[in-house]
Amino acid sequence: MATSGNSAAASHVGKVRANNQDSAYAGSHLFIVADGMGGHAGGDVASAITIKHVVEADHVFETAEEAAQALHDTLLAANRILSDTVIEHNELTGMGTTVSGMVRVGNKMGMAHIGDSRIYLLRDGTMKQMTHDHTFVQRLVESGRITLEEAAVHPRRSVLMRVLGDVDASPEIDTEVFDTQPGDRWLLCSDGLSSFVTEEKIAAILRRVTDSEVATERLVQAALDQGAPDNVTVVLVDVGDDASSAHEPPLMVGSAASPLSFEPTIVKKPVRLPNLLLHPLKATQTDDSHFEPESDEYYQAIIREDRRRVRRRRISWITFITLTIAAIITGLVLGYQYTQQQHFVGTDDGKVAIYQGVQQSIGPISLSHVYQITDVRVVDLPLYLRSSVENTINASDLEDAQRIVEMLSDARVP
Repeated sequence: MATSGNSAAASHVGKVRANNQDSAYAGSHLFIVADGMGGHAGGDVASAITIKHVVEADHVFETAEEAAQALHDTLLAANRILSDTVIEHNELTGMGTTVSGMVRVGNKMGMAHIGDSRIYLLRDGTMKQMTHDHTFVQRLVESGRITLEEAAVHPRRSVLMRVLGDVDASPEIDTEVFDTQPGDRWLLCSDGLSSFVTEEKIAAILRRVTDSEVATERLVQAALDQGAPDNVTVVLVDVGDDASSAHEPPLMVGSAASPLSFEPTIVKKPVRLPNLLLHPLKATQTDDSHFEPESDEYYQAIIREDRRRVRRRRISWITFITLTIAAIITGLVLGYQYTQQQHFVGTDDGKVAIYQGVQQSIGPISLSHVYQITDVRVVDLPLYLRSSVENTINASDLEDAQRIVEMLSDARVP
């Protein structure tokens, strides 16, 4: 069965963010997603500048290896542009962006990647993540410190170890070449999708919806259905029998689709030390992604923080359980004390008796006991009183019970 390759891209600001810090591009040969960081003042600028510069790599290459290297070099050049832009515009200090991109060369894909945006491959109905997240929680998972389930809700899941921007003069960028074949579906996305929609649901949409444009819309909608607290951006590339998966004309979405508020100026100035190298650990995780240097000190600090959090959680659970047990015991004691203030009149071994407690039991435990056995025999009572005593007579207190016994004694048949 012949297949026709095509591509699509979509981006949404989400339901919480004030602006879209994501950018993406689907072109003739190049497909790329960038997720900006640095808050309202810089994230959108960082991703837009990067995408607008990297589109220079959207042309024919002889080999996928050459394409991957060109994409790598273009990203490093974009990193220098971002640093120089911050020098001219101090209000953008701290901005950065993740990037996941690939160039198709025949039956191969040349990939370059940095950060926590992702590239997935759906082949023969099975989806696989092709990129490696550059985050601290991913490192914790790989070292066995936490599970994937714990990583999904970890308070520092948005801490990035590698990004482009005003954070690292020479960032390490992953490059790789992958084989591709007709029928493959390549998905590039920001973490606005991968962090809030399960891989199972993403794969189900890709398997079910064959039209690439409709599929991108469904993926964005799936994130919106989860509340979409972050920007959501996806690029979908279908591989056909021909050598192209091009989007014609090339499509740019997100912040890169709008004009920049200023034109970045390339200046020759000494390389500055990254201004975020000394970020202190914070007690709570911010909502926005941010960069921390890839250092063993910070990694060990995260581990120590995790241990403290586990201890706090364990102490909290122990305290909660202790207080709950104490409350139950207190309730039982108070309840039992209340029952022992109650009295009723009944029979014991053929005689009228005063009981202390209530006429109930908890399993095998009776909540009443004989307080006093009188000399009044049940057989000596009139028939109507005998029946009442055998069914027990409630008393308001001990004195009331004693009055009932006196009444029964007076009513005995001679």
